[in-house]
Amino acid sequence: MKLITKSPRRMIMTAAVAGAAILLPAVALASSAGSGSASTGTRSDAVAHPPCGRSSLTSWMGVPGGLAAGSAYYQLEISNVSSQTCTLYGFPGVSALSSTGRQLGNAAGRDGKAGLTVTLRPYQTAHVILQVTDVGNFSRAACDPATADTLRVYAPGDYASMKFPFTLRACRRRGPVYLHVSTTISGTGIPGYTV
Repeated sequence: MKLITKSPRRMIMTAAVAGAAILLPAVALASSAGSGSASTGTRSDAVAHPPCGRSSLTSWMGVPGGLAAGSAYYQLEISNVSSQTCTLYGFPGVSALSSTGRQLGNAAGRDGKAGLTVTLRPYQTAHVILQVTDVGNFSRAACDPATADTLRVYAPGDYASMKFPFTLRACRRRGPVYLHVSTTISGTGIPGYTV
């Protein structure tokens, strides 16, 4: 706790509260903003700041958000590692890759509406909810189960990908959609506290 004197008659007491997050051993980036690390606006924000491209971003996985109805939920984080403010709007592209770099099955389906533009200042983070369906819910013939060891992520509207290690059961065949993503959401995703 730090005491700051503004004037002889007025004193303001401020406290800094540090939060901690446990991350899976992928790529962990410290975000400079706690809750609400990125601001949301309307699509007009894109006029003031350019869309975030691959060279400005890194992606990483937070701790699992829980299990429900044959699926696991994760906070997929997207961080601005550049010195420039940029924006994200809509859904990222997400797919699972084999150890040889081959895409396994379909890319992630999209859940919900596109939402609002998220503005990321330097070193701020946004997130999406990634749902991974248990491939045991699909017939073996339709799915042809396999193990993926990498996630490939495209920022919304970008054509260059980010990759990081992440192991999951996947389908080799196209057909069953075993991954789903939400739209981009402002702030670092914290299970139980953020959408």
